[in-house]
Amino acid sequence: MKTLRDAAIGSTVKVVRINGEGAIKRRIMDMGITRGIEIYVRKVAPLGDPVEVTVRGYELSIRKADAEMVEVE
Repeated sequence: MKTLRDAAIGSTVKVVRINGEGAIKRRIMDMGITRGIEIYVRKVAPLGDPVEVTVRGYELSIRKADAEMVEVE
């Protein structure tokens, strides 16, 4: 399955599932990333970490490790 980390710059993806459990999953969901929401990938830092996205109308930078836990289509 494709993850948020694999999404191309400038693409809009839809969240299918959030992997992980406990505090990590809760933190991702608290940032507004939940199942069914659309995320626009704005840019990626030169070394690939973090990834800047637009979710629910605001800009968010998410670490590469956290982006790998978000499955998208």
